[in-house]
Amino acid sequence: MPQWGIEPVPERLRVLGVFDTFLLWTNIGISILVLVSAAYLGLSLKQALLATVVGGVVGCAMLGVAGLIGADARVPTMVLHRAPLGRRGSYLPTVLNIAQNFGWTIFEVIVIATAASALVHRAFSVNVPSSVWKVIFGLFTTALALLGPIGVVRRYLRKFAAWAAGASILYLAWWIPAHAHLHALWRSGAHTGSFFAGTDLIIALSVSWIPLVADYTRFSTTRRAGFWGAGGGYLFPTLFQFGFGAILVLSHPSISSPVDFFVVIAAGGIAAFGALLALTVDETDTAFADVYSTAVSIQNLLPRVPQRLLIAACGVGATLCTLALDLTRYPQFLYLLGAFFVPLFGVLLADWLQHGMHYTEADIFRAPAFRPGMVLAWLCGFALYEWLAQSTGLGFWTHFLAKLHPLHSQIGASLPSFALSFVLATIVSLVARRGVLATAS
Repeated sequence: MPQWGIEPVPERLRVLGVFDTFLLWTNIGISILVLVSAAYLGLSLKQALLATVVGGVVGCAMLGVAGLIGADARVPTMVLHRAPLGRRGSYLPTVLNIAQNFGWTIFEVIVIATAASALVHRAFSVNVPSSVWKVIFGLFTTALALLGPIGVVRRYLRKFAAWAAGASILYLAWWIPAHAHLHALWRSGAHTGSFFAGTDLIIALSVSWIPLVADYTRFSTTRRAGFWGAGGGYLFPTLFQFGFGAILVLSHPSISSPVDFFVVIAAGGIAAFGALLALTVDETDTAFADVYSTAVSIQNLLPRVPQRLLIAACGVGATLCTLALDLTRYPQFLYLLGAFFVPLFGVLLADWLQHGMHYTEADIFRAPAFRPGMVLAWLCGFALYEWLAQSTGLGFWTHFLAKLHPLHSQIGASLPSFALSFVLATIVSLVARRGVLATAS
């Protein structure tokens, strides 16, 4: 299937319409990890459902706008950031995004392999070593990444994965309420978590895909396809997984990990086994996106290296890492990296608006080498996010933040950090524009 580097995608490859882009992002959004993430909300059912709607709409609106910008500029996300940060300034988020995507690839493959091992043992009483599953799914994920976004949509999602995922969702939409005491859960107001922290988690999970979204919407036919395909496509699984996930974890408090989820659901018999098997296979869509975007992000640093070579190296490298590394604490580090990308979107959006809601090829590829004011606006947003959130639990970093007497925000950390970086970046852009006009006159 066609591959493309960091240059603007030509019209002949802009073939993913609203439906195709929607299909891609719906399947990327379906994840066992997200389904059990409702356990971290700590909210009553009413609060969890409200947080799901508010957080999902806000987060996916941001994702949709980022997808629109990517569809308009037709370049990968990290290349897109050359415009607001400068050509070399974009290297900092690029390195962070490479680390984030490569880490999530490893973690996703481990989760898929662990779930597959538990599922096969539950159904057939056969112990297949998790290392075997890691190799199988790692190589399968790499093969999907080699197909590229167009190939994955046309050859994998349309023909197989989307139907399997749809059947799984329909089964779970029946099974979860059928095995829950909905009336009692609805009347119960007991909770241990914060509504705003829960909303912030849902926003953060949606926004965490912004550093990747343009890698795919650059192949969308129009800006409209990029916005509704990415934002609307990811909203559906977000609402389903956090909504039904809240019912699931409140009804089965023992569920706190993907393996717990499989053990509980697999008791439903052959239909449950089929649904869980399809959900496990569909999880590879998420890992595919991580592998593909790792390679595409590296191309912002090394544009002359063939994309297929980078994809193969990233996929095989991540698979080998799953066999050697214990990533028990690594997700916390990944969340720390993710905190960079909420304010980064604020900077991108502010600069894009100042450019008349359109980036030209010159804005991206002939941008200044470095725009320190915009980089500072981004880092200020990150600092505010961490000051408000303190959710990483990374030893020295958490202790350091605690010494700063953090403020406990009533609206979470995502929106304040986004707003701060957006305002600061807008000011920087206005000052720079006036300086250019003054020099020209």
